[in-house]
Amino acid sequence: MNIRRNLPLTFSLLVASVLPAAAGVVISSPSNGNQVQSTFTLAAIAANCSSQNVSAMGYSLDNSSSTTIIYNSSVNAQISSGTGWHTVHVKAWGAKGAVCVTDVSVNVTGAANGPDIPSNATSVGSIQTLGNWKAVFDAGTGSGSATGYTGLTGSPSKSGQARVFSTTFKNAGGELYSASFGDDVNATNFVYDGWVYLTSSTSTIANLEMDMNQVMPNGQTVIFGFQCDGYSGTWDYTMNKGSAKKPNDSWVNTKASCNLKNWGKNAWHHIQVSYSRTDSGYVTYKSVWLDGVQQQINATVFSGFALGWAPTILTNFQIDGLGSGGTPVVYLDDLTIYRW
Repeated sequence: MNIRRNLPLTFSLLVASVLPAAAGVVISSPSNGNQVQSTFTLAAIAANCSSQNVSAMGYSLDNSSSTTIIYNSSVNAQISSGTGWHTVHVKAWGAKGAVCVTDVSVNVTGAANGPDIPSNATSVGSIQTLGNWKAVFDAGTGSGSATGYTGLTGSPSKSGQARVFSTTFKNAGGELYSASFGDDVNATNFVYDGWVYLTSSTSTIANLEMDMNQVMPNGQTVIFGFQCDGYSGTWDYTMNKGSAKKPNDSWVNTKASCNLKNWGKNAWHHIQVSYSRTDSGYVTYKSVWLDGVQQQINATVFSGFALGWAPTILTNFQIDGLGSGGTPVVYLDDLTIYRW
């Protein structure tokens, strides 16, 4: 991992298979007032909107200004939220401009398999759909080279809009993809929550890296670096072994196992990572969940860097090549980052 550049909250939806041809938005799951877990299924369909054919649907949570849009007459996704009462807004747009909205209120009681997220957490979802993603070769991966393409795709996808990362590398080069999604300097607790889809090209991936960077009130940048390490077969985190002004950014192996070659291919995998920081730049990596199975990390290290950045929160998604060359393809969907 090299020092990063500059990522919102995520949800998902699931479609009802057969519903009567009713006007407007019909939500089949959950029902209004239902008690649900922190990740729950939303199923909705719109046969028409004000007698117009439906050209798109969308959904958002509470007062979020971020709406996930699906160019279909139905939605099918998993929504992730903190505990407490929340309102899900589901919209449909008619082909001639009509707008139909149906809301449903749910009581989120906690996580089934995943980190606990308080009801006051701020979340940014569907980060994979942002238009400001950038790609750059990570010179920290050595003397190799890499180039990358990233864009949105409807297949494979959980939400209807997944992001594809296609990296062409030589001699174990790595490509860093990044996007900024906020500028909150005060949040100190975070949960990274996303879904990753691997193809048969996984055999040419050495490391899969999922980071977050945040500028703190003191102007320094804290780096939350986390990756599945194909060389050691472990989850790794980063630490600054030097000082903020003279940093030494280093990877540390954990005792938590991770081997991409053992992940199912052509399937979605749920990754959740929880960590926190102090105002002086010390990071505590708490736990990682892969497909609902938790592994404890419980490591506190210094990770502050005097980079001179303006306030920002950003996420990195990096693919490091394995061997002399190849073009691995990875998909990312329903990326949500919670903070409080």
